[in-house]
Amino acid sequence: LVDDHPMLREGVAATLSAEADIEIVGEGADAEDALRLARDLLPDIILLDISMPGGGISAARAIAMACPIVKIVMLTVSEDEEDVLASLKAGARGYVLKGVSGPELVGIIRSVQAGEPYVTPKLAASLLVELKENISPSEAIEDPLSELTDRELQILELVATGRSNKEIAEQIFLSEKTIKHYMTNILQKLQVRNRVEAAMLAQKAKSRTSAT
Repeated sequence: LVDDHPMLREGVAATLSAEADIEIVGEGADAEDALRLARDLLPDIILLDISMPGGGISAARAIAMACPIVKIVMLTVSEDEEDVLASLKAGARGYVLKGVSGPELVGIIRSVQAGEPYVTPKLAASLLVELKENISPSEAIEDPLSELTDRELQILELVATGRSNKEIAEQIFLSEKTIKHYMTNILQKLQVRNRVEAAMLAQKAKSRTSAT
């Protein structure tokens, strides 16, 4: 749980700690704390404030690259659509406004832990309208890799060259288990069944980019 406002942090911690299946394993106040806690503790979920010192979105990006097994949830007052998009692009699985009730937050935490992404409904609705107005179907099709993080794109490029998980792990200095987790995320985001289909999709996207 990382937020630079101690009173808010204490309140959220108290609410979550009251649940038998939720344990607060660490707290921090800035982006540096967030990355350190993620690396040292490998929590199931980390809650980040966007406006904390060092930037919550920057912290989310760093955590997603260094500790992909940690699920990131942004807990913020920002209703800016750009912040929502940037957070999801950085690797966040959830985007929650601080006005949420205690029981609602508990439910969201459990949903994200179960693998279900979450965006505060009113923001999700406006975001869909914004995307429909600004992104044509052809643009969406031409950029199937747009939802991948920088690290996921790096791994997919290596997969496309025929490297195994073990070889990729050795090349970018991560464990083979971590690479497998990344691959699961990549397959889910691209909605493909295996690494061969993912590699083919990457090659097609690269060819289209080269042609434009």
